[in-house]
Amino acid sequence: MSAVSTTQFDLLAPGHRACPGCGTAIVTRLVLMGAGRNVIVVTATGCLETFTSPYEESAWNVPWIHPLFENAPSVASGVRAALEMTGRGDTKVIIFGGDGSTFDIGLGALSGFFERGHDALYVCYDNEAYMNTGVQRSSATPEGADTTTSPVGSCQLGKQRPKKNLPAIAIAHDLPYVATASIAYPRDLINKVKKALSIPGAKYLQVDAPCCIGWGFDPSQTVEVARLAVETGLFPVYEWEPGQPFKARKLRQRRPVEDYLKVQRRFRHLFDRPEGKEELARIQALADANAAKFGLDQA
Repeated sequence: MSAVSTTQFDLLAPGHRACPGCGTAIVTRLVLMGAGRNVIVVTATGCLETFTSPYEESAWNVPWIHPLFENAPSVASGVRAALEMTGRGDTKVIIFGGDGSTFDIGLGALSGFFERGHDALYVCYDNEAYMNTGVQRSSATPEGADTTTSPVGSCQLGKQRPKKNLPAIAIAHDLPYVATASIAYPRDLINKVKKALSIPGAKYLQVDAPCCIGWGFDPSQTVEVARLAVETGLFPVYEWEPGQPFKARKLRQRRPVEDYLKVQRRFRHLFDRPEGKEELARIQALADANAAKFGLDQA
């Protein structure tokens, strides 16, 4: 991290009210380090907005706007248009949204933003559920996860639908840049932010943001849990540009999905019940499919 000015650490001020070990807070700090000070941030309703802006307080040391849950991309489009009209086109615009806003509630506005091609970067901090309101399942929640609205019981072993492939939806909009990243690899994340902001047009970056409360692990293990998601192939790290092949992070020795799942309370039932073995096999098949699709296994 030595190449990054220490003053960039202050763009998200300390003393905010995120949970200890919050993956979203780490994502935000790293993204702002890559962006620098000449940026305007638009943040949808969610964990990030809640813990950075309690009444009469703000942890943002850059200009920041909080619109509604569903319309952050639309507001950012207006910010970009205003910057262009006032001769400040060099100012960058970043939109932050959780998976609830990105995958579900704000998907229509996000698609419109992609289609219009406004020059801004959309960053999804993906903690795989509606964490701010009680750990309800979203369409980003992975198959088999226990949430308050996909509970484990006699009829199901957690969520029974696979995670929505939002990066593929972004790619289908023919964006100039789409990427995924992980807090386990901070330099890669910072570099992807810098690269995305150097490319004109609408861009999409999805970052794995483990939630110790909703996922059920010790707060000291946030980065390690993020690393396991990558090393098992369940969260492939890659970037895509039109006309170019996927550039994926290779894995020297891919780990079994059990190594990732067993450290999280939301998957505990898969190891406690005999029928959990079938679900574990399906999850392993998802990781194997990712490895084949993105060429994750290093020869």
